[in-house]
Amino acid sequence: MSYRSDVLGQFMHLVGIDWSQTGVAHLFSAIQENGYKLLFLSACAISQAYHTRQFLFNLNQDGKVLPDGPVVISPDGLFPSLYREVIRRAPHEFRIGCLEDIRALFPPDCNPLYAGFGNRDTDEISYLKVGIPKGKIFIINPRGEIVVNRCLDTKSYTSLHAIVNGMFPPTNSSEQV
Repeated sequence: MSYRSDVLGQFMHLVGIDWSQTGVAHLFSAIQENGYKLLFLSACAISQAYHTRQFLFNLNQDGKVLPDGPVVISPDGLFPSLYREVIRRAPHEFRIGCLEDIRALFPPDCNPLYAGFGNRDTDEISYLKVGIPKGKIFIINPRGEIVVNRCLDTKSYTSLHAIVNGMFPPTNSSEQV
C-alpha cells in the first residue's frame, strides 16, 4: 500500500487518520478490472496484521474501495520490523525475499509480477531485483507525484488512472496472472 510515508503510515491509521495517497482506490480498481490481480505487501510487523488488513479493506475514496487481494505481511515482531525499516532502512530485504518466493511458484520463464507501486527507493530496488521492468515501477513521493525510471513525473494516482488501459492493457481471462 502506498502511504505518504512508511513510518507515519504504520501508525496514522491506528488513530483514525487516513494516510493513503489520493486516487489509489480508483486506480487499483481499474487495474483489477483490466484482469490483473493485486497483491498488497507490507514490511510492517505481524502484530500489525489485523490493523493493516482493516485499513486496506475499509479504505474508501469517493465511494471506491480497494480491490480484494492477498495481504502479505512481515512475520517479524514490532521491534525487529521497526529496526529493519527505520534504523537500518532496509525494508527491501523482506520485500525481495517475499517477492522471490512468490515468483518461484511459477515456471522460470514466467514472471507473474507485472508492476510495482511503492513510496521509497528501496521499493524500486526490490521490484528491479525480481524482474519488474523499470517502466512498470511507480514510486510515489509524499506530495503524490509519481516517479518512473527515477524521473519525476507529476502524474498522480488520479492522472495515471486516465491512462490505465495503456499502462495495464486489458488481459484475456485465459492469460490472467
